[in-house]
This record gives sequence, structure tokens and C-alpha cells, in this order.
Amino acid sequence: MNPTENIAFNELSKSEKYQYLHTTWEHLYDPKCHSIGNLSNAIALVRSIFNHWWVGIYQVVDQSLHLSMFQGDVACTRIEKGKGVCGTAWSNQSSIVVPNVHEFEGHIACSSASNSEIVLPIILSSGECWGVWDIDSVHFNEFDDQDRAELERFIERLAEQKLFNY
Repeated sequence: MNPTENIAFNELSKSEKYQYLHTTWEHLYDPKCHSIGNLSNAIALVRSIFNHWWVGIYQVVDQSLHLSMFQGDVACTRIEKGKGVCGTAWSNQSSIVVPNVHEFEGHIACSSASNSEIVLPIILSSGECWGVWDIDSVHFNEFDDQDRAELERFIERLAEQKLFNY
């Protein structure tokens, strides 16, 4: 059963969408499934509920961010620390909300369709930054503090479930 099928997400408020995300994830998460399958479902769930243009993960490998699971158009495969929004979020180990990516100095344009972005570091219980969760939108000003707080909560739950330990 697809938990996002036949739901009119455009009729829900942002708060209702996040409530649906958190509740549905608890039913969708399968502890017997490999982390890659679970993370792929987590990405698909976020993209389905919010209709974001691109949702994905970059993992720290050999001192750069490497493209991992995602949904959306093709993307940059490697990003250096401190470069672009993803590299800056990794370097600072803090979330970044960018209302207009065209005004972000050093923005890496994997696609000209992206107009706003939110990037959240994935911090393990050890304090290590495993990578970043990246979401792009074709709309300007798509993300705000509510998105930051709710997505940080969601990523913390995924980390608690040890989905970034593969």
C-alpha cells in the first residue's frame, strides 16, 4: 500500500503535512530492510508530500560530499567542503535556508530550475557529520524556520534509527 496515494496534499497546511510525514514514517520504516531502502522511502515520502523539485542526500566520502540517494533530475556528483549551500552546511554543521539560490554567493547550480533550497547536516550520535540532506524547489522562498525545525526533527529520527550507519 502506498501511504501517499489518493491524498490531496495541496489541501493540507504545512503543519498538517509535517504531522503526516512524522506519523506515516513511523509506519513506513522497516527495521528489517536495509538502510538504503528505508532512506529511499524517506526521500520519496518527503518529495511526495511537499512536491519538492529535488530531494536527496550527499554523504561525506574522502573529504568531499558524494551524491547518494535522491529523487529528481540529475545532480552534481561531488561537492567540496565549504562550497555551495551543501558544502557550507557541512562545513558549518548547521542548517541553511536559502530563499533565492541566485543570491547565494558560490551557489553550485546543478540545475537552473532550482530557485530556493534548504540543506540540513546529518549529525550522528557521535557528533560526526555523516552528510547533508538537500531539498530544492522551483519556487522562491519555499522554505522557512518551520521547515528547518521539522526536517531537523525528521533527520534526527532517521539517525536514531541508525539509517546513516551503512
